[in-house]
Amino acid sequence: MAKEKLNWEDEQVRHDYRHTASHIMAQAVKHLWPDTKLAIGPAIDNGFYYDFDTEHKFSEEDFMKIQKEMKKIVQANYPLERFELPREEAIRFMEEKDEPYKVELIQDLPEDAVISFYKQGDFVDLCAGPHMASTGQIKAFKIMSVAGAYWRGDSDRQMLQRIYATAFPSQEELDEYIAKMEEAKKRDHRKIGKEMDLFMLTDEGPGFPFFLPKGMIIRNELEAFWRAEHRKRGYEEIKTPLILNEQLWRTSGHWDHYKDNMYFTKIDDEDYAVKPMNCPGSMLVYKRKMWSYRDFPIRCGELGQVHRHELSGALHGLMRVRTFTQDDAHIFMLPEQVNEEIKNVAKFCDDVYKMFGFEYHVELSTRPEDSMGTDEEWEMAENALRNAIEEMGVPFVINEGDGAFYGPKLDFHLQDSIGRTWQCGTIQLDLQMPQRFDLTYVGSDNEKHRPIMIHRVIFGSIERFIGILTEHCAGKFPLWLAPVQVKLLTVTEKFAPYAEEVAGRLEEAGLRVELDIRNEKIGYKLREARNERVSYIGVIGEREAEAGTLTVRSSKAGELGEMSVEDFTSKLIEEIKVKAM
Repeated sequence: MAKEKLNWEDEQVRHDYRHTASHIMAQAVKHLWPDTKLAIGPAIDNGFYYDFDTEHKFSEEDFMKIQKEMKKIVQANYPLERFELPREEAIRFMEEKDEPYKVELIQDLPEDAVISFYKQGDFVDLCAGPHMASTGQIKAFKIMSVAGAYWRGDSDRQMLQRIYATAFPSQEELDEYIAKMEEAKKRDHRKIGKEMDLFMLTDEGPGFPFFLPKGMIIRNELEAFWRAEHRKRGYEEIKTPLILNEQLWRTSGHWDHYKDNMYFTKIDDEDYAVKPMNCPGSMLVYKRKMWSYRDFPIRCGELGQVHRHELSGALHGLMRVRTFTQDDAHIFMLPEQVNEEIKNVAKFCDDVYKMFGFEYHVELSTRPEDSMGTDEEWEMAENALRNAIEEMGVPFVINEGDGAFYGPKLDFHLQDSIGRTWQCGTIQLDLQMPQRFDLTYVGSDNEKHRPIMIHRVIFGSIERFIGILTEHCAGKFPLWLAPVQVKLLTVTEKFAPYAEEVAGRLEEAGLRVELDIRNEKIGYKLREARNERVSYIGVIGEREAEAGTLTVRSSKAGELGEMSVEDFTSKLIEEIKVKAM
């Protein structure tokens, strides 16, 4: 009888498959190093890991040994057999096996809990399951890396060794994933950022990136684009302070719901906080005057720098930092304007992402456990977001419990050129802050009413978006963003005067140009320019100098041949104008 094919699209199937693979890896490690103590081994996105306590120091040389032993366990096709024990008996069982970490996990469970285990051959693990039926169902796996990890994430506890691995239903799918990971390494924005001299990260400021001159070109172009697009859509720009007093953050709810992520200081013996979000400042901007219903909607945009306390282990280049600039906006509106404003923001996101060549999917993130407001308010807000996105015909999935503490949200997850997803845009509908800050307006009945507000970002953060875009483009930015749009290379020094003339004409047209007139071999200069990911390389030798031309190479299209300076300039200006990818 043919075996039933796995539905790999099903998240639960992927979880069970990889969780089973983690047990196989743990069993293999115990076979090879029997004194190893087991901690935890969950399935994660794209794979699984297991934490081990052992005197043996795992290295890449051990990976093949472990995989070889894993293959033996798979070939043995052990059934995964579940059994249960009362809590005290489970503790004794793990004590007899000398597994102190498992004992601690069981001791943290309620006294009346029934504890489940899974057995495969000579291996037993504490586990809630579920799993595949047998070890033989795991077809393709690979150990990826090893890293240190504190027991239960506590830096005061034992440092364990965490082995990361992945598993797929076939060798072909595993090979495809490995190839994608290799491509991701080549595209790593930290590597490219260093090679292109865009930004730097220092030990003096972990999580606080420095933007260098070429990185600032990208940043400034993105911000100029952001401002132009917001002006078109009726937004006004504001700027709010970095530091505001404690009472503001108590009023906003951040003190109670977000304090662990914030930085604090004292001014004149009073407590102040460095802002982790821009919204409370926008509340004060709104409150500066009384508004009429005729003024709505009010759209306030802010490129606002925020600071959030991230654990050092979570920091990652520009993707996870401790300070970043949110391309924020807060929209204040009448109840009857909510539907249209949500759609306007969703359309704005769509326009921007399509221009950069990103596909995306949408998630509706609902009420978290730690939240403010009534059930009725949350239901109204969630329904408003759901109705608007459904009316637009945009498919979405529900992300239960992942809303902000003050309201539900629509999250936009971009897919890059190698298939990874990144959460960037968000539309948050908020009924809480207008109440907490007592925001009002005068309605058509001359009575005071409460506005409704949207918090939204499109890039998410300027820093993170630059990181994502760097990897998406592999450093070959669209021409309008490229730090160096043209690099002119001379075959020998004697053509320097003509090269300088061409550079001047290109710069007059507003292009960013670099000149390489060094007395180096042209092949060397070409390799260097290609490694710098310059958008266009113009080679100038005797033929070009005599004809008033240049020979052009594009970082994306390859050799373009000989062109007049006028035609080349026109081509680039048009490419910038349409913001071609």
